[in-house]
Amino acid sequence: MLDFFLNAYKDATLTQILLEFAAFVSGILSVWFAKKENIWVYPTGLIATIITSYLLWIAGYLGDMMINAYFSIMSIYGWYRWAKKQDNEVPLAITRTTAKEKLTGFLLFFITIFVVFGIYKFFGYTIRKDNYIDIFASGLFFTGMWYMALKKIENWTLWIIGDILVVPLYAYRGLGMLALQYLIFTILAVSAYSEWKKILNNNIQSSPK
Repeated sequence: MLDFFLNAYKDATLTQILLEFAAFVSGILSVWFAKKENIWVYPTGLIATIITSYLLWIAGYLGDMMINAYFSIMSIYGWYRWAKKQDNEVPLAITRTTAKEKLTGFLLFFITIFVVFGIYKFFGYTIRKDNYIDIFASGLFFTGMWYMALKKIENWTLWIIGDILVVPLYAYRGLGMLALQYLIFTILAVSAYSEWKKILNNNIQSSPK
């Protein structure tokens, strides 16, 4: 088991290892803050995605780097939405998606799939069977990131499904640290969904009739 984690880093520099560890820790912290409905989800998430984008760039995975660059942009947007006060000067509340937001989410999911597929083709990647899991999960993560910016509880459902898909994928590819990270993400996402649901139910019960 130890060899499984160490073999992937036998040719990596100390700087790369330290940066990946920093991305690992900040990524875990970001999901933890999201669970607590804490705005620090976004600065910690930005650290994780910016470092990951850099590591993917130096490794030559330009398509994956662009995906993480999108996550960085959405983190800035989400940070703005969570920090902005509403008309009644209260923070953005946890809610469920409306019919319009569900439709927008479906469109974003399918647009993402086509865009990521196009990125693979544009940069000359050979699309293997496991890459289709990447592409499908990217659609889930992109949509989940948008729903999180809007504080929609459904974001956790998408993160849970996507995390479950990529844990065995990264393990299969020998990326032990990433597999472990997304396993932790899955556990935190399940817990976060439960916590957000309690907050949502409390908000509904306390709202004026």
